[in-house]
Amino acid sequence: MDLISSFSFPTQQEDFNFPPSSNFFSFIQELDFPTSSNPLLPKKQKIHDFDHNPVENILNKFLGLEKNQEKIDTQVLNLCSQPIELAKNSPVLMNDQTMAMTSKKRSRENSGELISIPQDSQPLQQRRLWVKNRSNAWWEQCNNPDFPEEEFKKAFRMSKATFDIICCELESVVTKKDTMLRLAIPVRQRVAVCIWRLATGAPLREVSKRFGLGISTCHKLVLEVCTAIKGVLMAKFLQWPNDEKMNELKQEFESISGIQNVGGSMYTTHVPIIAPKDSVTAYFNKRHTERNQKTSYSVTIQGVVDPKGIFTDVCIGWPGSMTDDQVLEKSALFERANRGLLKDIWVVGNSGFPLLDWILVPFSHQNLTWTQHAFNEKVEDVQRVAKDAFMRLKGRWSCLQKRTEMKLQDLPVVLGACCVLHNICEMRGEELSPELRFDLFDDEIVPENIVRSMSALQARDQIAHKLLHHNYSGTNFL
Repeated sequence: MDLISSFSFPTQQEDFNFPPSSNFFSFIQELDFPTSSNPLLPKKQKIHDFDHNPVENILNKFLGLEKNQEKIDTQVLNLCSQPIELAKNSPVLMNDQTMAMTSKKRSRENSGELISIPQDSQPLQQRRLWVKNRSNAWWEQCNNPDFPEEEFKKAFRMSKATFDIICCELESVVTKKDTMLRLAIPVRQRVAVCIWRLATGAPLREVSKRFGLGISTCHKLVLEVCTAIKGVLMAKFLQWPNDEKMNELKQEFESISGIQNVGGSMYTTHVPIIAPKDSVTAYFNKRHTERNQKTSYSVTIQGVVDPKGIFTDVCIGWPGSMTDDQVLEKSALFERANRGLLKDIWVVGNSGFPLLDWILVPFSHQNLTWTQHAFNEKVEDVQRVAKDAFMRLKGRWSCLQKRTEMKLQDLPVVLGACCVLHNICEMRGEELSPELRFDLFDDEIVPENIVRSMSALQARDQIAHKLLHHNYSGTNFL
């Protein structure tokens, strides 16, 4: 602005004889160069009809252009189409109104830093994308067909064949297209980043080093793949059994415990988290804090499993301060039962759950009878199926054993993906290495109102009596 205002502006008393102009564009068009035959030019006359000698003189005086007619024509056209650049870079005289209009034009176009490039200057180089080189040698080694099967399974908690099946299932959702700036990350590498992160629970900086990707990229890939697993694989590998499958499960559970019509074993575990910013009290885990002598926060995973330890229902993400019966009442399983869809089915739980028409729990009062002790033994056999399944879940996916830096709102998707991957491994017979076994410990808080159905109370007594008198129950309590 200082450069423009340092020049004087033309008036009618100066050497130039032209009518006042409203803007710089009209100033170029309406220049009055008197001649003997034509004292004034028409206002709408085209620029190429000018006698260019006066224009050439002005441009040569102020811009130092060469006296070349072709260059003069080009420069004049450029000046007409870009009046602000001329006002910025050439000392052409303007009036006050022209300066005001030019300033508004410059402000509106955000062109306060326009730079005129000489005709003989070189064009600017295209901007290049800066990318940090990272080594992905470790992943390339694991992705090699000659990589040992045992080492691959140790790193990803599954065989190469199972890993390939997961990649094939997710390929249509996870695949990204190459761009002009960079190549897309392959599907196998995307899935590997997610699974290795879940399996090891390693921090993102370690994931970045292993796969040669940025930390933020690794975090994004974990969430994207977990979301794809939840959206694509959960409906296929984690679902409530139909009537035919339920009858098979009942027979298998009866062979384990002797109790008829058992369709699932239920358990609730806690996953530690970093203290959240909001609702800290809700996620405070009092029992874990007292036992570990360290302030603990957690979220819950409630799951129902079949005799093989495969999840058939999960309820994930409720705060750790909630008891097992409170989480149960928030679950879709509870709503399904209230609609009458669990008729003639028992789901066996521990003493942290209430006794309902469809939930069978052990006797928890003092001074149990022989029959009640025997019943509790068989319930414990069924409960062990669920407890062992959760042990393998946490042992296989180490991210569930310790606090993670993931945001609280992202955690349910990640935990759900762990349950789905657990089912895939269990269905394909992927055995868990003994050194990965995890000691599972969750407090069982007996509800204040443990018996909520008198018909269920009578049914439990009948089951206990039948077990004892048909020699299905043992005497390990003696």
